[in-house]
Amino acid sequence: MRTVFFVVVAVVIGSAVVSAQTPAPKVTPAPGTPAQGAAPASGPTTGPTPAEGYTYQPDGRRDPFLNLLGTGSEPQNTGKRNEGPAGMTVAEISVRGVLESRGALIAMVEGPDKKTYVVHTGDKFLDGAIRSITPQGLVIVQEVNDPLSLVKQREVPKPVRQADGRG
Repeated sequence: MRTVFFVVVAVVIGSAVVSAQTPAPKVTPAPGTPAQGAAPASGPTTGPTPAEGYTYQPDGRRDPFLNLLGTGSEPQNTGKRNEGPAGMTVAEISVRGVLESRGALIAMVEGPDKKTYVVHTGDKFLDGAIRSITPQGLVIVQEVNDPLSLVKQREVPKPVRQADGRG
């Protein structure tokens, strides 16, 4: 038993001595790169330097971190908006009041510009149209801009907003 122990210890110690005596392999740099410890050559370099941070230069290309499908709430019309209610989205308006005129109901809506507009049944917005006007508010059919949705239109009720901000 003692001889087996001494043999194992001798083999382990012997391998450590042999590995300490073998020289490390010589590493030669690739052609065109400076040797270790040498000063970098002046002139153009072909790779990115690790000391510099990364910056993205869009140069007219799309942002790679934006969702390509969108969220479905953005209007498709990205050009110049129309004047009045036709240039507003359903989310941007609030109903300020409902009136009766010539036997029909009309509504007053406030836009993002804080101006009040009079709208009728059938009037169009940027992403929808008024289906009906009730004494409680508007019912708007909004176009759904979501390619993954099976529903392409939805009804959005817009109740009359109270003067104190409720509703």
